[in-house]
Amino acid sequence: MGFYDLSKEERNQRVEKINQDITLDLVSNQTKHLIKYFSDEDTYIRKTGYLAIGKIFYAKSELQSVILSTLQTLSQSKTDKIRQTTVNAAGEIGKFHFDKVQHFFDTGLFDEHHSVRNAVIGSVKKMGEKNPLPVLEWAKTYLRHSDKEVRREICHGIELRGRTHPQDILPLLKELEFDETRRVSDTLVHVLGQIAYKNGCLQTVVAHLSTWKNKVLVKKALDEIVDVHDRYKKFAVLSQQEAIDYIDSYYMGEN
Repeated sequence: MGFYDLSKEERNQRVEKINQDITLDLVSNQTKHLIKYFSDEDTYIRKTGYLAIGKIFYAKSELQSVILSTLQTLSQSKTDKIRQTTVNAAGEIGKFHFDKVQHFFDTGLFDEHHSVRNAVIGSVKKMGEKNPLPVLEWAKTYLRHSDKEVRREICHGIELRGRTHPQDILPLLKELEFDETRRVSDTLVHVLGQIAYKNGCLQTVVAHLSTWKNKVLVKKALDEIVDVHDRYKKFAVLSQQEAIDYIDSYYMGEN
């Protein structure tokens, strides 16, 4: 029976049991329960496991060093789900203590399994939202990496911060404006669309794009921004026509 097949009361009891079991593991320097929960087939059980690590890390400072060393051990598991959940657990810690867990992302970014690399992207998103300065500084170091997938993953990973603070990530995105890899440039255009539809964001993104030199890519990005204002019309501050009018008036004003 899956986690969400349980009643709300049963789910709460299961979460409490997982928290207790993981705490017991950490106190007794064991990994039996951690391995069980971190490798569970149910996504929500694994999520409860890595959220428990974050809660315990902040609630019990005396266990912080044990948690970090335990995660280091688990990160070397041969089981991809355990490595994936370990990265997600590190992401919970990195929301406020990125320096303590940076090495998990340096390693996870090059993991052989896509689920682990995806966990890095997801963690960068949630950490970048809460703890942007060190996370974005770290991300910047990979934007010129020789591996195109690394560049694409980092571009995707910083998106969430940009949805509310586009000015924080636009200088980083500009590093990719002449990237010749299609998957990277497509992701770049996608991210530019995603950070342009909330309150005040369109103006910031359009102004920054006017400083970019790759006019072909800028045209694609503006088209994507217009399209996003239709696809996300329930969430966008402006209508699609208002977005078009703003973009047109901005570029007419420049000429």
